[in-house]
Amino acid sequence: MAGSSIRNLASGREILISAGSGGVGKTTTAAAVATMAAATLGLKVLVITVDPARRLANAMGLEQFGNVESRVPDEAFQGAGVRPTGELWAAMLDTKESWDDLVRRHAPDAQTRDAILANPLYANISSRFVQSHDYVAMERLYEIHSSGRYDLIVVDTPPTRNALDFLDAPQRMADFFSSRLLRWLIAPSRSRVLTFASKPFYTVADRILGSQFLQDIAEFFILFQTMYDGFVERSEAVSRLLASDDTSFIVVSTLEVSPAREAKYFLAELNKRNYDVGALVLNKTLPSTLTDQASTVTAHDLVEHGAERAEPLGEALGLEQDRQALLGRMLPELGENFLRFQLVAGREAEERDRLAVGAGTVASVPYFTEDITDIAGLVRLGKRLWDENPA
Repeated sequence: MAGSSIRNLASGREILISAGSGGVGKTTTAAAVATMAAATLGLKVLVITVDPARRLANAMGLEQFGNVESRVPDEAFQGAGVRPTGELWAAMLDTKESWDDLVRRHAPDAQTRDAILANPLYANISSRFVQSHDYVAMERLYEIHSSGRYDLIVVDTPPTRNALDFLDAPQRMADFFSSRLLRWLIAPSRSRVLTFASKPFYTVADRILGSQFLQDIAEFFILFQTMYDGFVERSEAVSRLLASDDTSFIVVSTLEVSPAREAKYFLAELNKRNYDVGALVLNKTLPSTLTDQASTVTAHDLVEHGAERAEPLGEALGLEQDRQALLGRMLPELGENFLRFQLVAGREAEERDRLAVGAGTVASVPYFTEDITDIAGLVRLGKRLWDENPA
């Protein structure tokens, strides 16, 4: 994707998925990309997080932030000196509410819908199981995209390894509904005649868990099987959507050892799945000027001759003798510190080149002296992403 940029990516795709390990800035990156797309491209943009953290809401100044999309008011952009040409919306996945909506939309009839919603096992699965969170997140993404309400959807995923569960959840759900385990679970309610192989299992389970629990399990999965065809159909549709030209991934990392290793792993997994990796965002990077040849020469000169250059420099600055002596000690140390940082910057450049092989455009973001806590901070970060020259 030579010559591409994150700006072009946002204008040309319908879904951007921000992914990376924890603590590297993927949530903030997702919010910044969405903010800039709404502010400068004239798009109606939704940023949605499936990570339970509420940093996204705080940065956008939203008090009400949940499963229902909330519009970020145009007034929130005033502090950044920006008048948005589009609309910015935000939502955070509520697992239980999303499952309830899914059942209401796809249950074959009102009786089945009410029976599922009232089932005790359903309440536990829909609110507590991690896999149910991953699956319903993909369902929610598919539903919002299919509605056509937004020009661009930016998704903030869980940390890297969990993000793979998020991507694989639809297929796993479809596999489960056709699994041998599910047939065992619903067998007692489908027939009073137990097979020789399954009878010991139910005898033990009944003794430990109780007959009511087994009945709830069987009832739940029998009811849910009425929606099996829909699950499989949407699972296949989600897989097609993720691999389509409408979707691209933004992998976010720092150049520290552990996050960079996670990013490399995730890039390989995405490429293995034939998903488009449109951008790699590297946060908290050292400035490229550290590897500049002229700066290197100057740093070595300070190390070797800083002490002797201190006196004429001090006189030119009007410093007293004691200050000149202090300057003579400082200049060689400044040169040595610069060369140490240069060594780290060189290692970062090598790591950046290795990671860039699996991505489209690469954007580097330096350390910011202030935390990003509002729209102004998101715009400041977004401008760095927008203006960054592709690798």
